[in-house]
Amino acid sequence: MTTPQPPAALPAGTPPVSERAWRRRITAEVWIVLGLSLGKSGVYALVNIVARLTDDTPLAQQSATLNASRSARPYLDLTYQLLSIGFALVPVALALYLLSAGGRSAVRRIGLDRARPGRDLAVGVGLAALIGLPGLVLYAVGRAVGITVEVQAAALAAAWWTVPVLVLSALQNALLEEVIVVGYLMERLRELRWRAPAILVTSALLRGSYHLYQGIGPFLGNVVMGLVFAEYYRRRRRTMPLVVAHTVLDVVAFVGYALVPAAWREALGLT
Repeated sequence: MTTPQPPAALPAGTPPVSERAWRRRITAEVWIVLGLSLGKSGVYALVNIVARLTDDTPLAQQSATLNASRSARPYLDLTYQLLSIGFALVPVALALYLLSAGGRSAVRRIGLDRARPGRDLAVGVGLAALIGLPGLVLYAVGRAVGITVEVQAAALAAAWWTVPVLVLSALQNALLEEVIVVGYLMERLRELRWRAPAILVTSALLRGSYHLYQGIGPFLGNVVMGLVFAEYYRRRRRTMPLVVAHTVLDVVAFVGYALVPAAWREALGLT
């Protein structure tokens, strides 16, 4: 008896394949996508935290810089920044392309469309508040107990394009993480018939893994964030509110860090 082909596993017209062969193909696809994107980042972050913990300098006295300048020449720096943002989105395009096999719209499949902009915006801002405020507290506590490095959220040279680039960087992070870690990964694991708890934990741990370079505190905070976001997607099947929430969080962190005076950041425990 022939094993029926899983729904939308392969493009229309493809000869039927066995369930085992299909599962091998999808599993390999997941490893390839993650190896080109956030899975790779997670491995590097793991090595980085081991290096930090075994360094002579205590973790609390170390720092991590985000959005650093790449050239002393402003327009060359801008070029590098835009190229970095653009190429970072290629894995997002790949994930959406793979999810569209069989002729289905990937953006509709994972709820990345504009079907309900008002509601998505409201939910996204609410999720940002739910995650952001406790996140600041967790960061401060982590710094106090020595399990979190000093995170410099923006180190771009002051220029007319600094804030726009930071906003684009925030949007890029949001699309990369929410499309791949939530939409793509959860859809594929569901097709592979993983149980819901295992899918949620896997997505959350992956999110935490590539933040390990910031210390143990950010790892734990992002695991919690990952559980909340993954559960929302499991219930609603929409990534757009998650992209909104993530963008808001990063814009506040990046642009706020760049614009707030250093004395204020120090008083708030952000430096």
